[in-house]
Amino acid sequence: MTSKKAALIIVLLLGLMAWWGTQRYATGDAGLPPLETATVERGEVSQRVTAYGSLQPVQRVEVGSQVSGIVDAVYVDFNSRVNRGDVIAQIDPSTFEADVSSARAELESSEATLELARHQWNRVQELLGLEFVSPSDVDESQANLRQAEAAVEVRRHALARAERELERSTILAPTDGIVIDRLVDPGQTVAASLNAPILFEIAADLTSMHIHASVSEADIGRVAEGQSVRFVVDSHRDEAFEGEVVQVRNAPIMEDNVVHYETIIAVTNENGHLKPGMTAEVSIIAEERHDVIRVRNTALRARIPDEIRPPDPEETLDALVYRIVDGDLIATPIRTGLNDGVYTEVLEGLEEGDQLAIGLSLVPEGQRNNRSFLGGDQAQF
Repeated sequence: MTSKKAALIIVLLLGLMAWWGTQRYATGDAGLPPLETATVERGEVSQRVTAYGSLQPVQRVEVGSQVSGIVDAVYVDFNSRVNRGDVIAQIDPSTFEADVSSARAELESSEATLELARHQWNRVQELLGLEFVSPSDVDESQANLRQAEAAVEVRRHALARAERELERSTILAPTDGIVIDRLVDPGQTVAASLNAPILFEIAADLTSMHIHASVSEADIGRVAEGQSVRFVVDSHRDEAFEGEVVQVRNAPIMEDNVVHYETIIAVTNENGHLKPGMTAEVSIIAEERHDVIRVRNTALRARIPDEIRPPDPEETLDALVYRIVDGDLIATPIRTGLNDGVYTEVLEGLEEGDQLAIGLSLVPEGQRNNRSFLGGDQAQF
């Protein structure tokens, strides 16, 4: 009894499999099993280089101090707009004012000494005509005059240096722009003995910015000045920004044994959405075609069963696709152009609207609309 049940189950399974096979490969009006297809269309094909970089101001100026002292006042803060020559900070000027007074007094003393030396020289000249002085007295008087003149020049330069130091105690904005960083507070001591400490950082203009992108050595050969760029930033993922390559630097950058080259991309920031330091995901358009015949790359890798695959044509071009014409499959050679990873440009062999077979459909006929041959929705680009 058990063996009869087992045999009955086997017969039912075989019958079910036969029915499933007839349903799966049942031929329709065209004599073909259900096929997944792609339509030849017109559109854009672009070849892009992907890179990442950071947004930076076109011109960024670090404002330092050439003198040491205590900061008396700070007149700007983050995001303050400044014009060239505006006072943005003041270092305690009392020490420098004292130096100026001292240098001015020393100059006046030197000028008095010079005046005396000139009188003595004039008197020696008069006595020399009467032969009342010796030649050595003349030489000594002349030397004293020249020393007094030199001393005056030294004191004048010392006064000019002291006045310059006093002027440097007032920190001025070197350019028009916006303060993007402030590194000093009132009461803080600034020490400029070895190098100039940085007090502020000013971006000249944030309406125009640069992306400093790192392009790998494998892709740098396809990047050139003037190419269009599209990029996104994390804070505005739904907004697409555009730019242009303005410089490809030749200095290599080695990171983790990988060579990159810095590429500068100019972008506009009229709406102020872009801020310094943001990370940008960049697509550099190395080559682009508009309004061309294109096919999905899956059509170039069609998997057609041997039972229904037509014979290959004698003429071969760049690729082979399978057109569906009046219910028949026709192997068609095509000449291809640009490939962007999703679509391939067709230069010869196909026309807009042609239907191409990709492979057998893995979903029921009623659910095959806008479905890929892997069973998922086709991506729309």
